Amino acid sequence: MRVLGIDPGLRTLGWGIIDVDGARLRHVGNGHCTTSAAATLAERLLALHDQLSEVLERFAPTTAAVEKTFVNKDGVGTLKLGQARGIALLVPARAGLAVGEYAPNSVKKTVVGVGHADKRQVEHMVRMQLPGVEIVGADAADALAIAICHAFHCQTAGRLDAAILAGSAR
Repeated sequence: MRVLGIDPGLRTLGWGIIDVDGARLRHVGNGHCTTSAAATLAERLLALHDQLSEVLERFAPTTAAVEKTFVNKDGVGTLKLGQARGIALLVPARAGLAVGEYAPNSVKKTVVGVGHADKRQVEHMVRMQLPGVEIVGADAADALAIAICHAFHCQTAGRLDAAILAGSAR
């Protein structure tokens, strides 16, 4: 399974790709899709769409996961983040991929073991789980953490389905 993790952002959208083989995780790539603050909102969303589409074409993931938006005090900022998140959901869905969604605390709990971990702790645990990884920046580290979280949840769901199937066969 090849997992694309996406950390949505209007200025910088982080992405990370891992391969999953049983319990083994392997780093494939990570980076940023960026936009210019001088561009219009429509131009920025189009730029994110085009850049993320190139990532999908280049790495051919089989599944994707996106971080859920948290609502902050800045309503306009939250709305803009939601629009960038829409692109993050649209691009993999349009490519035919199933897309998981995870709250930031769920990602941190899965990767670090603590739901309120800081960015340094998340990056440290990503480095521990993907030895030798060269992380492009904080948004890419978050995207790799989202991919790891999705891989864990997919594996857990697969084991649960297998156990239920085995139980019903008796």
